[in-house]
Amino acid sequence: MQKKLRINGHSHLLPYPEEIPDFMREKEIFWVDEDKKFMLQKGWKRPVTDSSFFLNEKLEWMERFNIDHAVILNLSQLYGNGLRVEEMKKALRFQNDFNARVQQDHPTKFSCGFVVHPGFVRGALWEIERCVEDLGLRLLCLPTHYMDSIGTWRCIFDEENEPIFEMASKYNLAVEVHPYDGEKFIKLENTSWRFHLIWMLAQCADAYHFHTLNGYPDKFPNMRVCFAHGGQLAQINLGRRIQGFDGRPDLFEGKVHPRKSVGHRNIFFDTLVHDTKSFKLLVDNQQPKQIITGLDDPYPLGEMESEKQSSYPGKILDLAVDQNVISEIERDQIWSNNVLQWLYGDDEKGKEELVKRILS
Repeated sequence: MQKKLRINGHSHLLPYPEEIPDFMREKEIFWVDEDKKFMLQKGWKRPVTDSSFFLNEKLEWMERFNIDHAVILNLSQLYGNGLRVEEMKKALRFQNDFNARVQQDHPTKFSCGFVVHPGFVRGALWEIERCVEDLGLRLLCLPTHYMDSIGTWRCIFDEENEPIFEMASKYNLAVEVHPYDGEKFIKLENTSWRFHLIWMLAQCADAYHFHTLNGYPDKFPNMRVCFAHGGQLAQINLGRRIQGFDGRPDLFEGKVHPRKSVGHRNIFFDTLVHDTKSFKLLVDNQQPKQIITGLDDPYPLGEMESEKQSSYPGKILDLAVDQNVISEIERDQIWSNNVLQWLYGDDEKGKEELVKRILS
């Protein structure tokens, strides 16, 4: 009998300090201090809270918790918003080349994503082509919101970005939509971690709102989008969106009804909602087959080992089984089959090849 795979669909990895090019530190774009205690940008620093931010320690952490494979997203700090164009291109290329090298060096352990800046669509298309054709990457990482070329903040699912989605569908790509940079356009003081605890979830809900209103799950049938952090506020907000659409049709001319995208085969959500009541709402709204395991390791808001919280990677799924929210079979599918479906869609050969690599 084939082993039950455990694939983490939402993971992050920091380069070691010496792997980050000098220009990133000199321009204060992003770097890690020599002692590996902090990640830094101009006017910003954040503690490195777990050794598994780094490659060798990540592999040890995965081994300890029986995680067979991980999907590595880009670092949110490297979306490139507000950078000069040439600096942005170099920074994003560094991130993509780094992720490609990790996947090439450890194909049994990692599938890695790449990032583009949607404010410069033509350059984004060139980078997608390079990352897919030359680097062998198949996961496109996009921010929920970005700064366009004239300094205006926009939702990723703006119609101007349809050429990006067309190319993603052409290449049969998985897409990860992840929030960040809220404090740059939401005019509130950055206190009590409000942008990570509240506004990030609102950013995901906003992106889901426009993804579904524009009918993109059907318009781009080979592009499968996963919303980070369970798209948590999108779940509780569904009824309000439906009532708004029905009550003010004049505001939604030419748009698609929110109900049409509920449980859509091309929309996925990860498990990182932190409690079983929220997880049950996700299950009830979207159905288990559209849910993938996402640990968001090794960030402190990820599903990490914690004595204070009696937590460990995979706890939410185990609790959901214990409380009859999902079955054991559904838990296994969320850990494996569903992640493969998000990554490969109907490409059965691609799924089989990845499984063989992992098992080898």
